[in-house]
Amino acid sequence: MSAQSERTLLFVKPDGVMRGLMGEIVSRIERKGLLIAAVKLSKLNKAQAERFYDVHRGKPFFEALVEHVASGPILAMVIEGPEAISVVRRLIGETSSFKAEPGAIRGDFGISVTKNVVHASDSMENAEREISFFFKKREILRWEKPTEKKFAF
Repeated sequence: MSAQSERTLLFVKPDGVMRGLMGEIVSRIERKGLLIAAVKLSKLNKAQAERFYDVHRGKPFFEALVEHVASGPILAMVIEGPEAISVVRRLIGETSSFKAEPGAIRGDFGISVTKNVVHASDSMENAEREISFFFKKREILRWEKPTEKKFAF
């Protein structure tokens, strides 16, 4: 990982997985030039979902969010690239699908605030915490695209 490169967590929520949107979301990440350093299909139970979203405990949407995220499989990914956190946040759009711009993942595919297709880290601190929730360090690969390698001529 280069000095200016960052890592972030993105996961496709159960609504996105069940609607067959995993490939579309992965394609958008790759077309943006970001690297996928780790990927895992998982199913969170209610206790795990509560622990993951603990920062939102007590908020009106907490229970619905936990129930939704624990309702089916998710596709968790570690995304890497320059300013990956802000780039991914722009790719996914506003949290509310109703406010997300067309062209953003949530704007194109989200159907509500909870069923907004994806979750992504919103800060460096949350990215580190959220990545470690799903992945062990040894599961995260370090690699670069052949087109981005520097060659000596």
